Amino acid sequence: MNRTPLPHAVSAPDSSPARGPGRTGRVVLAVVAVLVALAFLLPVLWLIASTFRSANETFASSSSLNWHMLWPEHWTLKNIHSAIDNGFLRNLSNSVIVAALTVVVGIVISAMAAFALAVVDFPGRKFVFGMVVLSFLVPFEAIAIPLAHTFSDWGLTNSIPALVLPGLGNGLAIFTLRQFFLGIPSELAEAARVDGAGWPRIFLKIYLPLTRPALIGTGLILFLFQWQAYLWPILVTTTDGKDLAPVAIAKTFNAFSSDYGRVFAETAVLAVIPAVILLGLQRYFVASVATTGSKN
Repeated sequence: MNRTPLPHAVSAPDSSPARGPGRTGRVVLAVVAVLVALAFLLPVLWLIASTFRSANETFASSSSLNWHMLWPEHWTLKNIHSAIDNGFLRNLSNSVIVAALTVVVGIVISAMAAFALAVVDFPGRKFVFGMVVLSFLVPFEAIAIPLAHTFSDWGLTNSIPALVLPGLGNGLAIFTLRQFFLGIPSELAEAARVDGAGWPRIFLKIYLPLTRPALIGTGLILFLFQWQAYLWPILVTTTDGKDLAPVAIAKTFNAFSSDYGRVFAETAVLAVIPAVILLGLQRYFVASVATTGSKN
């Protein structure tokens, strides 16, 4: 009886997942990551260390690479006391108040504007969105001086509203929230409209609860915009009691002498506060930024 010869068995392709780097590769990558992180952290660590030593010791230890660059040889709180005695806490509180008001009011305004641009269909919506995008592409320095003259004519100089108002209409914040709103299924709004819900209710009950990461990310954008502001505060404030912290630090320098130890202490405080906030909320900030290019 003739039998048809069986074809040779074909070995199945290896479907096992590709292996990542071995143990040695992971160790090397970890070492490289630590070295890169230290390279970025060195200036910050040097600044914090300089807060707790005299200015003379800071410059002496920085003349060459040594351990005392990052660890003071003689610890002191003189720089912090000098900053407190010269009213830095008052200037820091001004910065906190201005940043907090900007974040709270700015989130409300930005969220409503973004909702209208993303969900509500009205004539000229694309044109308005184009103006929003253009607004954060134009450098603020280009309009700061004319805007300061306008605020002076309105009698808002040396006031909290003068410091807060320019930060409320932040085009980047509106753009970020709009892109996040576009990622929410439009069927939710359509179903709510069929049930008789108006736009305010849809905004408050459907969209806002779903945009927590984007709202926090927007708040961080507004906070950083105000926290590091220098040009605008110096244009609309003329008294030391109304100065924000960055302006107060700049005024520490004069033509005859400068208290560098005090500057290091004030700068360290000004840098640590946003760093702590960003580290605590970084996952929300990353999530909000990751959605900005999801839809057109």
